[in-house]
Amino acid sequence: MAASELGAGIATLALTLLQASNRLEIWHIYVAVSLISILAAFQWPAYIAATTILAPEDQLANASGLVQMAQGVARTGAPVLAGLMIASSFVGIHGVLLADTISYAFALVTLLAVRFPERERIPEQGNGRPSLVHEIAEGWVYLWKKPGLLALLAFLSAINFMMGIIMVLVTPLVLSFADAKVLGEVMSTAGVGMFVGSVLISVWGGPKRRIAGVFWFLLLSGASLIPAGLPASAMLIGAGAFMFMLGVPVINGCSQAILQSKVALGMQGRVFATTQMVVSASLPLAFAAAGTLADWISAPLMTRGGAWAATAGSLVGVGPGRGVALIFVLSGVLLIGLTAAGWFYQPLRRVEDEPPDTARDTAVEVTPQHEPLTQTA
Repeated sequence: MAASELGAGIATLALTLLQASNRLEIWHIYVAVSLISILAAFQWPAYIAATTILAPEDQLANASGLVQMAQGVARTGAPVLAGLMIASSFVGIHGVLLADTISYAFALVTLLAVRFPERERIPEQGNGRPSLVHEIAEGWVYLWKKPGLLALLAFLSAINFMMGIIMVLVTPLVLSFADAKVLGEVMSTAGVGMFVGSVLISVWGGPKRRIAGVFWFLLLSGASLIPAGLPASAMLIGAGAFMFMLGVPVINGCSQAILQSKVALGMQGRVFATTQMVVSASLPLAFAAAGTLADWISAPLMTRGGAWAATAGSLVGVGPGRGVALIFVLSGVLLIGLTAAGWFYQPLRRVEDEPPDTARDTAVEVTPQHEPLTQTA
């Protein structure tokens, strides 16, 4: 994590210096942003694994909620602050880059101030440390041997795919009957919903059966999409956006806590990297599919005189934007169906009942300054 922060800070500092000397070119930005993204891919699995040994097992979902709340505040406030800084004749883009560099330095100092308990090191098998390819394969093999966790991975990927489609299409849905001001209000309402959901999971911690929290709040998110696809109403779409995003932090918090409590500490970095890769891969697929679904399939069906105008059109209406509205309704129905399928698939419903890992994999040896801590799968 420290290496990732340091590398990202150096990349941002390089952009700052290039901009200050009027030598900044577009390819510099591509290289720097690519490097920062690669470093973030290494940092996030390590961060989640570190959280496991810092937070008690019964408060992992709370910790995830706090992290999501902080991210929501940062993502909401940072663009506004950046806009004000760029518009300022005193600060400008150079000041924004400098502030970004300082933020990495602040994060690095904060990280180095945290005292992490030492976990028990497991002796390597064979001669020396296994190769990188072998360690990557270990993450897949670990999940493959645990049907419940493998089912959870597939389930989260499907959810992410559906959410990716909604993220892309909410803008054309609103703009089909309203202006950018209304769109901004809807997006702000969605942001408030995510903030409320983050506060909820950070305080509540989710139900005792965390998989039930995933199911119930996915059901809520799916149900909230259906009214949003009814005849054009900014109020209905805003209410649906609020309820949809309210469920996201709870789903994330509960599912992440399941993984943290069920995966052996010695495997968490590899397993979390694997899950991040698979779940994240669904987003670009969703982004690519959304436009095709909206422009080439649903839009012709929902034009006046279209094949579904007389049937589905009686529910969502016909004309511009109604093809996207139909996708919202069908997405809601699919998420409800996905919830039902997950409930009836026993390995997923009973993922928290899978046999624990051996004590050797889950025990944590702590420094003398801390009380003994044992992680139980």
